[in-house]
Amino acid sequence: MTANDLISLAITILFGALVSGSPLLFATIGEILSERAGVMNLGLEGMMLVGAMGGFATWSNTGNIMLGLFVGMAFGALLALLHAIITITLRADQVVSGLAVTFLGIGLASILGQPYVGKIVPQPYSINLPILERVSAEQLALVAFGMIFAPLVWYYVNRTRPGLDLRSVGEYPSAADSLGINVYRTRYTYVLFGGAMSGLGGAAMSLITDPGWVDGKTSGLGWIAVALVIFGSWDPIRGMWVSYFFGLLRRLPLDLQNPALPLISTANNPSLGRIMDMLPYIATILILILGSREAMRKRLGAPAALGTPYVRGERGL
Repeated sequence: MTANDLISLAITILFGALVSGSPLLFATIGEILSERAGVMNLGLEGMMLVGAMGGFATWSNTGNIMLGLFVGMAFGALLALLHAIITITLRADQVVSGLAVTFLGIGLASILGQPYVGKIVPQPYSINLPILERVSAEQLALVAFGMIFAPLVWYYVNRTRPGLDLRSVGEYPSAADSLGINVYRTRYTYVLFGGAMSGLGGAAMSLITDPGWVDGKTSGLGWIAVALVIFGSWDPIRGMWVSYFFGLLRRLPLDLQNPALPLISTANNPSLGRIMDMLPYIATILILILGSREAMRKRLGAPAALGTPYVRGERGL
């Protein structure tokens, strides 16, 4: 293999990581904003699944990929609304509610998605690029949007007045309330936004990054996104980079099946392939274990009021 071949392979792997990490990026950034508002949402897996199913079903019936993405966002937002009512209005435990929403989303996606299992997917529109050669135009647009979206969210959170209101609600909701910020409305807004972004991530997966629908399509990406919020220290830019890194971990077993790489080819070393398949999930478990400790969460920059229901008039956070 020549130097040019290695450069081409490296660029192909990098682009594959950006594509694979894009659904994670949307779900991760959505959850970052939800948690910045003080609401933990462990229902991302269910929201991504209903988004993937709703988006694919819409595209299958209309042929409109943009409409499919919007429907996926709407489905994710609907499940997020349920989580918001339970945790913000009824002040139930956020962890329990998130797990219940996940199971609900998994069940709904499995039942409603049955007619679409094995549905034929049309070939995406491709364009020619100098090194990548033929690539999907939809994938290229998805990556470009994600790389613009994350910095814009960072700017919104850290450099605008609404972003300051968001951070104050997640840190000191009683103080924010005394300044005239509607804590309940703010939390509802960002939980719904987080659900919509999870739905978008799921729809992007079933329509663009890995077109098609099967039961359990997201394969645990929602849980990985929850861990990436911690890994990214509740920062949108860091969340973008860690999403792409985990996209690389998920993509590498496929890219390294190239027999021209005898020392690291997973085609020649099946055991290496199995180990690499497990890496994203092992890393997720470790991050979630570390993030479950309150002292560690504070050290990493978690919002002070994260997971704490707000009751107007009560003293404290």
